[in-house]
Order: sequence, then C-alpha cells, then structure tokens
Amino acid sequence: MVDETGIRVVIADDHAPIRSLIRQALEAGGCEICGEGASAADAIRLALDHRPDVVLLDINMPGNGIHAAREIGRSLPVTPIVMLTMSTDDDDLFDSLRAGASGYLLKDTDPGALPGALRAVLAGEAAMAPELVLRVLGEFRAPARRRFLRRSVAASKLSAREWEVMELLAEGNSTKAVAARLFVSPTTVRVHVSAVLRKLALTDRESAFELLRDERGERGSPRS
Repeated sequence: MVDETGIRVVIADDHAPIRSLIRQALEAGGCEICGEGASAADAIRLALDHRPDVVLLDINMPGNGIHAAREIGRSLPVTPIVMLTMSTDDDDLFDSLRAGASGYLLKDTDPGALPGALRAVLAGEAAMAPELVLRVLGEFRAPARRRFLRRSVAASKLSAREWEVMELLAEGNSTKAVAARLFVSPTTVRVHVSAVLRKLALTDRESAFELLRDERGERGSPRS
C-alpha cells in the first residue's frame, strides 16, 4: 500500500522548464520526485534504479516516450506509467495505451491536478484527459476497430491510423476519399500505406488487404 503522502515519481521530459513546473506541482501535492530525465534512455534507467511508484513520461523526447513506456513495462510490470504530453494524435494515444500506459494527460492540464491524477492511477483508476475519453470508447465500440481486442503480430506492429487507412482502402475507398474522410492529404495516406507495407514486409496493397482480412477473421476478397 503506497503512502498517500509520499508517492515516489520519476519524471522524464526533455524541456527543463516543464520538468520544473511538474516537479513543483507534484511536490506541492505531497509527492517525492526520485528522478528526473530528458530522454527515453534516462526514463528507463531511472525507473530501474529507483523503482518509483509512478513514472510520468513525455512522448516527444529523444528516444520516444512510448518506447520508454514499453521497456519500463516489461521490466517493472506493476509500476503504473502515465503519459503527459502535448499530443492529441490518435496514434500516440492508442500506441501509448498498447504500450501499457495507465494514463494519458495533456500538458494543458491544471498542474495542481497532477498529484490527484497519480493517486487515482495508484488506486487502480485510469487517468485520461476528458476530451480523449470518447475517442477511447469509440475505438473499442466501432466494429471496424476490433483489431484492438486482438493480440496478433500485425496488430502490434501497426499504429491505429495505419490500420484505419488500410481498412478504409479495403472497403473500396480511393486514396483521395480516405484522405478527405481522415482530414489529411492524399500524400499522407500514401505514406501510411508505404509504412504498412514496410512493417509487414509486403510488396503490395492486395497482400496487406489479405492479411487484414485474416486478422478480422473474414473471408472473400476486399474491394479494390
């Protein structure tokens, strides 16, 4: 049982002024900062050295915070990890959760609310920016998103947005139509397709569609 007045926290963020603000807010709320770092490598090392109660990670720092979350989770599976980031991108959100994060907070969160959010995580609750909660619920409710309930090799390789792009294309939508639906450029759609083919070691879309159909347990050929 963690002493409520002495939660031990490791912070990793590559912006020193932000780390200072986080430290001040947490210490004012009764937390103890047992380590500060500026990269994923720092976060992993500090977590292993100090065995904190909670690890608080930025995403866009050298080495990537999601990578740090994944590595810390493997070594310290019972240590909660909370992301504190500027990113509202779906890929970052869902990749963080799949990496084992117990929370995803935005940096415009009231700093005074951080100690309570970490205590909530230690009590078994999830800490989530309110504006992102509906996205998480929608991701698991939508039939086209059943992939997140699976633990397949392909599902672990692709990001949420890459799956979404491939599913929309497999439904028969053109590159231009997919771009319009996702509010991105056609070039971005093509970049996602290229990334999928590279990650899955495939050479063409049809092979990717075939794998996607197998992932979802479907039969028959997708529309092209």
